Amino acid sequence: MELNIDTDIPLAAGDTPDTFMSTLEAAAGTARLLEAAGLDLEVTDFDLDDAATTARQAARNPSALQTRSAVKAITRKTPAALLLTEKILKDYGHKIVEEAAQVRHMVVNKLIQETENPDARIRVKALELLGKVSDVGLFTEKQEITITHQTSDDLRQRLRRKLEKMIDVTPEDAEVDADYVDEDPEEGAE
Repeated sequence: MELNIDTDIPLAAGDTPDTFMSTLEAAAGTARLLEAAGLDLEVTDFDLDDAATTARQAARNPSALQTRSAVKAITRKTPAALLLTEKILKDYGHKIVEEAAQVRHMVVNKLIQETENPDARIRVKALELLGKVSDVGLFTEKQEITITHQTSDDLRQRLRRKLEKMIDVTPEDAEVDADYVDEDPEEGAE
């Protein structure tokens, strides 16, 4: 079943303009009304895949969902996929950021507790990890990159000097000082 959304009806005061989430919420609300009116919303593998794909797109690049084509694509989703997509994005879209901050605080708090551990190795490791926390930045490795701007002539001169060092400077007709021994080891044994 494909939903037909009337886009020519003016927005009421306080309504938000067409964004991905507002369109998704409106379409999912329509799907809930249809379900209440007796529509059987059987969730298929296609619906699950469709909702998961949209959630992955939202996680990778949320701004990509704000395009007209992404908003229009909502109207081609099945009612079950609309409800699943809305649930995933509402339940997990904001929680990821909140839970990441909670996990970060929990880890830091646990590390602080471990600094009182009777085992010295655990205390030192906990202190080291606390020092690596970006807010502290005590043990972070910093790399400095120095960029030297040079003219083309300077670069050519440096290249010539390096090439001159690699060129064999021995003249072709020069004698080589070396003792050459042409003895057959078997002849000397007789």
